[in-house]
Amino acid sequence: MKKLISLTVSAALLLAPLAYTINAPALNLKVDAVSAASEEAPAATAKPAPKATAKPAATPKATAKPAPTPKATAKPAATPKATAKPAATPKATAKPAATPKATAKPAATPKATAKPAATPKATAAPAASAKASEKPAATAKPVATAAPVTVHKDVYQDGVYVAYGDAYSKGTEGAKITIKDGKIADIELLRTSPKIIDRNARENYSGVWAAYGLMKDRLMGKTRDGAAAVDAVSGATRTSNGWKLSVDRAFERSLAHQAADVAYFNGVHMGVDPEAKYAVFATYEANKLTAVKLYPLSATGDFVDEKTYTAEQTAAIAAITPALLAKGASAQPVAGFEAETKAAVNAFWDAEQNASINNKSAYVDGFYSSYGTARSVGVERADVVIRNGKLVDVKLFRLGSNLIDRGATAYAEVVKANAPMTAKLLANGSYIANYNEKVDGISGATESSHGWNQAVERAFEKALKTPGEGQTFDGKFAGVDNQSKVMLLVDIDADQVTGIKLSLFGADGKLIADDKRTEEQKSLVDKLTAGLLASGVQAPDIAGQEVLSAAAKAALTDALTNASKIQGTYKDGTFTAYGDAYDKGTNKADVTLRNGKIVNVALSRVGMNMVDLGKSAYAEVQKAIPVLTASFLAAGTREGAQDVDAVSGATSSSNALKAAVDRAYGKAEVTETDKAAYFDGIFIGASVDKTVNVMVTTKYNVPVTMAVYYLDDKGKVRYNLTDDELLVKYEIENTSNGKGLHKYGYRAAAFGANDAQKGISAKVVEAIKEALESAGK
Repeated sequence: MKKLISLTVSAALLLAPLAYTINAPALNLKVDAVSAASEEAPAATAKPAPKATAKPAATPKATAKPAPTPKATAKPAATPKATAKPAATPKATAKPAATPKATAKPAATPKATAKPAATPKATAAPAASAKASEKPAATAKPVATAAPVTVHKDVYQDGVYVAYGDAYSKGTEGAKITIKDGKIADIELLRTSPKIIDRNARENYSGVWAAYGLMKDRLMGKTRDGAAAVDAVSGATRTSNGWKLSVDRAFERSLAHQAADVAYFNGVHMGVDPEAKYAVFATYEANKLTAVKLYPLSATGDFVDEKTYTAEQTAAIAAITPALLAKGASAQPVAGFEAETKAAVNAFWDAEQNASINNKSAYVDGFYSSYGTARSVGVERADVVIRNGKLVDVKLFRLGSNLIDRGATAYAEVVKANAPMTAKLLANGSYIANYNEKVDGISGATESSHGWNQAVERAFEKALKTPGEGQTFDGKFAGVDNQSKVMLLVDIDADQVTGIKLSLFGADGKLIADDKRTEEQKSLVDKLTAGLLASGVQAPDIAGQEVLSAAAKAALTDALTNASKIQGTYKDGTFTAYGDAYDKGTNKADVTLRNGKIVNVALSRVGMNMVDLGKSAYAEVQKAIPVLTASFLAAGTREGAQDVDAVSGATSSSNALKAAVDRAYGKAEVTETDKAAYFDGIFIGASVDKTVNVMVTTKYNVPVTMAVYYLDDKGKVRYNLTDDELLVKYEIENTSNGKGLHKYGYRAAAFGANDAQKGISAKVVEAIKEALESAGK
């Protein structure tokens, strides 16, 4: 009889001996850390969304979704459910017989039921609301007294809510807020691209940079009325008011009892189809659609300039816009523009969802990442962005047996399949339900195609507002310790580990084949496997093999985290960051993270031309780099990396590299802890031809001072400068007082009184941009 082992993972993933039940919330391995161009002219958007108004008779109904919404993963009939799932919950992709079920669970296994997400807390109602417990006042004639009317309190339900402000040509503002007891318990402020995807703070107007932190501080802990009353940030008035409007709409969506006669927020609402072909601006007034504007998007996701519209684009807009205004998302294909109509209808549907007060999406908007079925040769991963229950951005990866992205070194057919599979998923707006390998797979890479689709499906399940049962996905998941000594393939069914296959890496970084192991290795593998099955990560170390014992337990932790339905704190991938620079160069760290752990790190010392000095670096730095590399890998976490001791003789470089690792973690945050344009520090950049270096100092997250250096062909600073070089240098270094945003810290452009000065300043601007990119969060 097959032995079934149950395992419990605590917050620290320490498992009780003999039996362990997976507790996925604990698997969220959060690691604690260690005056310029103003914004665009303010628009009249300061007021919160208007209160409910009577719905006119002619008001169009909320239109149906253009594509069928995926249904929730089917559960066994005997499985008790905590709450009814929304109708829009996606259906699990049908998998081949050999593929483990997504969430199937044995009937005899007790389940951990999910808490109802929609349970309202008893928060204080607004002053104007009548209390539900109040009785009608006594009257002299009880017989004539009207029956009491039931009055509902305007209770805001606890949960996470996303809403957007009014749209304009650069995108829109948004807010993702956590409401607890009628107050803002957490908030992420969004400033989107035209594709309605949040962008880096530095990609916005400079006046907005400081507004993120200021507005977050002002809004935290506020009630709905309190949030509406906070002051806008000077220089970012429109964005501040857009955030306030977004917050107000999020509160409106959280009401336990919403007005039955109002369907839409008043205002101009933006939508984009998943393939980013069109943007739609839909205007609603008094609950009625009053205007529609249709805009084509470029391949880079920007609005196409109307002056450059082709004749076909002009004709398509003229033909499709009236159809959208008349029928909304129910508009039929316009003859001659069938593909364009489909994209425009999907964009309108998105705008309508953003406008809907009672948004029915079963998912929380945001970034999610997940894995497909693992194999000894690796696994597929998908990073997705979901909005209104639709897939609006996706990046696909093929990981090797060490669970690090192979990129262009993956099998050639897999590399070629990436782009068409990405396009297929975006065109579908979701994962492909009832996946058929022959129909839906990309020829030559059908296994990876299925893995990518499965990864996207699991990412959607992570995004569910009402979580499905179970803390982990069912299936086969890989785990590798962060120093790539041990790989595990872990079978999970109904939150239970049912099997483990353990493999060892050789000195060449490749897995040792089963038939190539020595007798000692075979014995070690058997002992490690038995210990993990019996006791999980509390398995006792094998005498004389403490290092591999620790690696095996770390690999199990990694596998269970990869199987978790909880989104982690950090994105997986490689992130590049720098320590503080000085007039000889800077220190660089390429940090690869998985589940918040450092799984690879490449450290280097670069010169003023931003080229790796290699063996030309100071001898002490050369000696320190391998020591620090090993120390960072051993530390494994953001906090641990900051506790690494500096190497004697290279203290400054050690501290700079520690700062670089911490900044790499900052770039990997799914939700930025302190959203800002730049890290504070000193950063350098070089021109394309490596003849100019600019050193930028940032304070309060903005660039405040700059210094210009001219370099020789060896990357060394030269001092015999021409008059034109001196004039450009003087302009850059002396036009700001060092207390506010530098003149050339935002949208720097070449300048000069003659061609020589213009040519030199153009190179300086190239160096400034690279320095700011290095400083960027």
